[in-house]
Formats: sequence, structure tokens, C-alpha cells
Amino acid sequence: MPHDRLSVLTALEAQGVCPVFYHADPEVCLNVIRACARGGAPVVEFTNRGDFAVDLFAEIARELQKTDPGVVLGIGSVIDAGTAATFLNRGARFVVSPGLVEEVARTCNRRMTAYFPGCGSVTEILKAQELGCEIVKLFPGASVGGPEFVKAVLGPMPWTKIMPTGGVDPDAASIARWFGSGIVAAGMGSKLITDAAVKAGEWDGIAAHVRSAVDAVKAFREG
Repeated sequence: MPHDRLSVLTALEAQGVCPVFYHADPEVCLNVIRACARGGAPVVEFTNRGDFAVDLFAEIARELQKTDPGVVLGIGSVIDAGTAATFLNRGARFVVSPGLVEEVARTCNRRMTAYFPGCGSVTEILKAQELGCEIVKLFPGASVGGPEFVKAVLGPMPWTKIMPTGGVDPDAASIARWFGSGIVAAGMGSKLITDAAVKAGEWDGIAAHVRSAVDAVKAFREG
């Protein structure tokens, strides 16, 4: 799969569900990411948490480029341009922040890389769009107004593409509520990839759970 900005954006919108994940063990990470890909969600956000996360990410990204070139691995929890550049140099295909960081937006634009900044207000969304962000991350999704906030924003700004993280559950009812409000994708973390499944090494179970969420988005879209 090509990894230019437009193809990443298109792939993310198509799958609808963006798994968000971190683990300190590289083998566990590879198993989870591959399970997500088998479940129909090859675009995965790996979060920048824990010591030596950069080294861990580099190891995982290098292996996936050799064995699973269809996986699109991005980095989340980025709050400064230096960190963004460090991960971009280690193969990150997109960058996600909990807030809007203008320097990160500019760094990603220089590399023609998708950037999803966390936004919690119309002003922040407008600023993100001014900086060239095609999709904004609504964060924390449920806390800043949920689906009703999305509907309110899309009224005067119908071109806006929103991806909430926090508050979207991997079940048909939650997916229908959020996607019915007009979102284009949703970030899902521990409710999609449960701690219990990871500890038990239930990779096929994770793949099935991801597939269920991806299929629920597809079913809603097909109406």
C-alpha cells in the first residue's frame, strides 16, 4: 500500500475504526497490529508512551515494512515537533496529538504526512484546517460534547472531517450514534483491544473483535 498522505487518509476513512495501542513488548505489539490488520484495520495508531518508545517503534516499523507492507503504522501522543520528526524518521506514516500543536502540523506538512490534532472547540478545528489538517481528532470525544457536538460543527462547516477518540465503543449502537452524527472515523483503544485479550495472547480474538467493529461501521454506512 502506498504511504503518501492521501492514501493514508483514504485508507483510514475506509476502515472507519482506528485501533490505538501501546505495549512495551515488541512481539506483543507485532501480534496485536497484525491482528488488527487481519480484522480489517491495517491503519493503526501506536501511542508514544513508556520509556524508549522511539526505539520500540523503530523496531516494530522496520519489521512490519518487511513482513506486512500493507500495515500503515502511525504515532500518537505527540506534543512537540522534535518528537514528530524523530518518529517520522523511523517510519511513522501519520502523526496524532492530544491537542493542536502548530509546530507539529508544519513538520508533518514539510514531509507531506497526515497529522490528526486533538481539538475540543470550533476555534481549534478552524485553526487545524488553516494548518492543512484534513481530519481532526475530537478529543476527548465524549467529554467535549459527543455526537451532538459533531452535528453542531458540521452544520456551518460541512467540509469538516472528524475522528473522535474517547467515547466511541466498538458496538453497533455506539457506532451508529457517532457515525450518524457525521464522523469519518473513530479511534478506539482499550475497549477494542482489551487488556485481558492481550495478556492471554488471544490474537485471533482481537482480530475478530476488530472485524466486528469494522463490519458495524460498514453496515451502518450501507444503511
